[in-house]
Amino acid sequence: MGFFSSAADAGGRKQKLNSYNIIILILLAPSSITYGYTAAIIATTLGQPSFLAYFDFANRPNANALLGATGGVYFAGGTLGPLILPTITDRLGRKWGITIPLIMNVTSAALMAGSTNIGEFIFFRFVAGASAFMILGAVPLLMNEVVPSRMRGGLVELHAVFFILGFAIASWIGFGFSFWTSSGSAWRVPLAIQGFFSLLGLIAIYWIPESPRWLVMRDREDEAQKILYDLHSDASDPEHEFARAEMYQIQKQIRIDRTLGNSWMHLFRKRSYLKRVGMACGLTFFIQSSGDLVINNYSPLLYKNLGFGVEKQLLYPSAWLTFTLGLSVIAMPIMDRVPRNKITAVGLWCCMSTLIVEAALIANFVPSTNGNALRAAVAMLFVFQVGDTIMLNGPEWAYLGEMFPTHIRSKGYSLAMAVLALANIIYTQAAPTAFATSGWKFYLLFILLTFIGGIVVWIWYPDTRNMPLEELAALFGDIDDVAVYEAEIEVDPNSHAIVDHHDEKAGALHTEKATMDV
Repeated sequence: MGFFSSAADAGGRKQKLNSYNIIILILLAPSSITYGYTAAIIATTLGQPSFLAYFDFANRPNANALLGATGGVYFAGGTLGPLILPTITDRLGRKWGITIPLIMNVTSAALMAGSTNIGEFIFFRFVAGASAFMILGAVPLLMNEVVPSRMRGGLVELHAVFFILGFAIASWIGFGFSFWTSSGSAWRVPLAIQGFFSLLGLIAIYWIPESPRWLVMRDREDEAQKILYDLHSDASDPEHEFARAEMYQIQKQIRIDRTLGNSWMHLFRKRSYLKRVGMACGLTFFIQSSGDLVINNYSPLLYKNLGFGVEKQLLYPSAWLTFTLGLSVIAMPIMDRVPRNKITAVGLWCCMSTLIVEAALIANFVPSTNGNALRAAVAMLFVFQVGDTIMLNGPEWAYLGEMFPTHIRSKGYSLAMAVLALANIIYTQAAPTAFATSGWKFYLLFILLTFIGGIVVWIWYPDTRNMPLEELAALFGDIDDVAVYEAEIEVDPNSHAIVDHHDEKAGALHTEKATMDV
């Protein structure tokens, strides 16, 4: 963990990673794994002969439509689920925003594994999608509000590490169960395992603290202060000066936030909020337009076209996801050292470059007997993950949380998750037909969008790394909505009282202007 060392913060103090921070992140791991496993397990389920035989797909005239529906309803749930998440996280707390989707997920896993008809299975696949995308947004929402700001990018990246682990586990389990051909119920066990990770997450959530920022919003300041003491516990800071300074800043910022609207309509009425919404939704759309989901879901089709047998068609995606997991770990120490907008833009262009090579190889050598060219086509899928995992998936989850102030962060995050799921619907539903009719030309869509996206993010997106969440509003044009800068807070060495060097008249002016902006 030595690579998380930070620069000096307010008053010369340093933010440090303590054991309590690490425990929180580990306890959140099963929830992140749940998202990845839930998203990935359907691919191997649909490939299980026992699943296809149990629901008699061979004799159904609408078999293809039903198989397509299992993917479509998942992302439909993923689009709608996040839109109800803010009702939970704003009223009940960030922890309940994780708990309720986990309950939904374990229920859907049990009922999918026990399904006796395809309609039941498809319905609970919808529930699984809603719960998974709620988890996808709720976990980094809490992480952003409890981890030290100087290490936020690298620590929130752990969410991606663990949900990619979920993808990999699902893929390897699917590969393993592909050899179990003697049982007609072999397809049920991998689905039931999904509920195991949900249960682990529900057990772990008991020991995870609530967001101090949410507690201050609910006037539970004593609880918030205690949690901040734990989050910033450091033997070199026995008086908890850093925690007290941060608490003071949060209190002042929440006081201003309460003068601002936080309804759904305010996200679109106020120009700076609309700007944030556009940036967050644009970020998830452009990142999904890298083509990673299509490659992940349809790489077995490519391997089949390359002449690989059934076992290799399942083995290579598993190896690909394991490689991706390693890259996501490598991304952690990089996140807080490179500007968020620059690394994202370069990542989009790296994916674009890789897809250009991939498209050229497929156009010229698939099908063919040129072994070197075919191996190069497979290798490019692995090269693709370097840009996608380290430069796109790495900063995405911290970046989204940094774009919104506390009082609308949940709503903004949820909108971005809904757009992410909607983009998945568009691409995954279009992919089978597009590959069948256009082949390699389908990659041209992703090449164009990543090229445009890189330009947009490089020029118009701000760099939000290393700043306290309370100060980020200034980067989006809301200078008057920032109560106090952490750099201008000191703790008196004698009395240990908080000293704010802002002029009190200026502070009053901040509040007055913020009220007028609504």
